[in-house]
Amino acid sequence: MVHEIEARTLLSRQKQPENWFGVDYNLNVYRGCVHGCIYCDSRSECYGIEVFEDIAVKKNAVQLLKKELAGKRHKGMIGTGSMSDPYMPIERSLRLTRGVLETIAAAPGFAVQTVTKSDLIVRDADVLQEISQRTHATVAVSISTCDEEQASWIEPHAPAPAARLQALATLAKQDIYSGVLLMPTLPFLTDSRANIVKIVERAHASGAQFIIPWLGMSLRDRQRDYYYEKLAERAPGLVPQYQRTYGERYNCMSPRAKSLWELLHELCDKYGVVCEMKDVKRFVPPEPPEQLQLF
Repeated sequence: MVHEIEARTLLSRQKQPENWFGVDYNLNVYRGCVHGCIYCDSRSECYGIEVFEDIAVKKNAVQLLKKELAGKRHKGMIGTGSMSDPYMPIERSLRLTRGVLETIAAAPGFAVQTVTKSDLIVRDADVLQEISQRTHATVAVSISTCDEEQASWIEPHAPAPAARLQALATLAKQDIYSGVLLMPTLPFLTDSRANIVKIVERAHASGAQFIIPWLGMSLRDRQRDYYYEKLAERAPGLVPQYQRTYGERYNCMSPRAKSLWELLHELCDKYGVVCEMKDVKRFVPPEPPEQLQLF
C-alpha cells in the first residue's frame, strides 16, 4: 500500500551531530519501507508506524524543504535514510529523493549524507557530485553480509549485496565520499570472522573510504517479535539462544564483538580505510553572520 500525506515539517535538528557523520538535520521523504529487513529497528512502537510495509509518501517534501532551508540561519549537513530507505523502488517514478538532493545542491551552505541499501542511488550520482564539489556529500551503503543466500532472507526485498557494492564502486569513481555501514551485525548469524573479512575486502575493492561497524543489533517490542518470527522460519534453534543471551535487552552486542572489532581495525589499517566515526570526513558549515545589535 502506498498513500500520500502532507507533511507539516521535514527537517529535524540533531542534538549530537558528531555521533553520526556530522549530520545537523535529518529528513525522510518516506515513512515505512518495503525492503523487508527482518531486523529493522524502525518497526519499534516508538516510531508509530502501524503497518511498516505501507508506505507514506510526503508529497510536498521538495517544496517544504525549499521553504525550511531558506529559513535556516544555521547551515550544515542534512542526513536522509535514517527511518526508511530513500531509494526504495517507488523512488524510480516519484523522484522525491532526487528532488531533495537538487534542492540541497541549490541551497548555499548545505551538505548531504545518505544511507541506503539500494543501487538506485547511482542514478543521482550527478547531483551528489555537484553537492560534493560545492560543499560535501557522503554516501553510506548498508551491508550486513556478503553471503547472497543469507541476504535473500534477512533482507528479502533489498538489492543484493553485490549490486550495492557495485553502486559503491560507481560512486567512488566519481570522487563521491562513500563507504559501508557494517550494521547491524546479527549475533550467531552474521558475526563470523569470515563475513567481516569478506565485507572489508570487497568494500575496499569497491573504493570504500570508510567502514563503520555496529557489532550487534537492537531488539525491542514489535521489532523483537518480528525478528523472532522470521528467525523461527529459517533458524528456529536461534530464538531460544537469543532469549537466553539477551532477555529483554535493547542493545544486543555480539558475544564476539571484542575480537571482531580487533579484526576489523587490523584490516582497515591494512587497507587504509577509516573505521571510527571520529575519523570520518566531515563538512564544516560556514559561521552564521553576526547580528548587529541595535542601541
